[in-house]
Amino acid sequence: MTAYERPGVPGTGTGPGHGAEPAGYDAVVLAGGASRRLGGTDKPGVRVGGRALLDRVLAACGGARSTVVVAAPRPTARPVTWAREDPPGGGPLAALDAGLRHTTAEHVVVLSADLPFLQEPTVDRLLDALRESGRDGVLLTDPGGRDQPLVAAYSAPRLREELTLLAGRHGSLAGLPLRRLTAGLDLTRISDPVASFDCDTWDDIATARARIREHGHVLDEWISAVKDELGIDLDVDTRGLLDLARDAAHGVARPAAPLTTFLVGYAAAQAGGGPEAVAEAARKAVALAARWAQESTPGERPSGDGPQSSGDGPQSAGDGPTSSPGDVAPDATPDTRPDAG
Repeated sequence: MTAYERPGVPGTGTGPGHGAEPAGYDAVVLAGGASRRLGGTDKPGVRVGGRALLDRVLAACGGARSTVVVAAPRPTARPVTWAREDPPGGGPLAALDAGLRHTTAEHVVVLSADLPFLQEPTVDRLLDALRESGRDGVLLTDPGGRDQPLVAAYSAPRLREELTLLAGRHGSLAGLPLRRLTAGLDLTRISDPVASFDCDTWDDIATARARIREHGHVLDEWISAVKDELGIDLDVDTRGLLDLARDAAHGVARPAAPLTTFLVGYAAAQAGGGPEAVAEAARKAVALAARWAQESTPGERPSGDGPQSSGDGPQSAGDGPTSSPGDVAPDATPDTRPDAG
């Protein structure tokens, strides 16, 4: 698909337990398609924003109790269970059946491995709607109103029942289309033109790569990519750290911005890590940057600091509480952010 609409502010929740139901859920990711429209390229391994499409999907279902990927094993950013349909290449229903055999939760999220914009809040939304509706499943629809059964949450017992019926009726699940399964289920549909965007063609991949470089998304995408690359699963106040970097660049010198944020991260790690440790280290650095900038502000001198008038006559211009040009950061500009431009 190539249809695309600009999304809203992306969610920031990551990691197990975020928005998860008390009993948990399992996830099955189908990643073994032939990718004919990509010329046979390994689609799950195609990188968008520096991350493989499969890793992006795995991040979206990071709250799953267990995640099964139906495909040949490969390195992934998150630990998963691998499964294979029989025979390999037997189609989506055979792959789904193979994945379900490794799950035990009552609810299962079923995803394709080519969803660059899927995020954890959307997975949570599907699960919430499934629990509230009491139906067999909840799936997304694309901008054209077409069902996307591989961006969905289902009742696992109902999936197993229908797959068993289909296998008995046709002798095998191999080669059967997904619509044979969804036709027998009671489904709720949710429209989401962004999360349902999948990469079937190189044009779709080009669209996805362009989107994440737009000004409103590039920073969130970059931070997510860095966390995946470094194996970090941590939510932090990105805006607060940006404000710290701005203050350090403005009140001290531009190179102080990246160095200060690095030191904040190091200090937080030394303190045991976690959002609270980052916030406390950032608070101290912000206070220091404010004190540093105050000392460099022309016309401000604390009481008792420096020479005072003797009262014998007017103070000369050179004796006043002025600052030399070296007191002010030479590159200071109003509200300069290190990521400007």
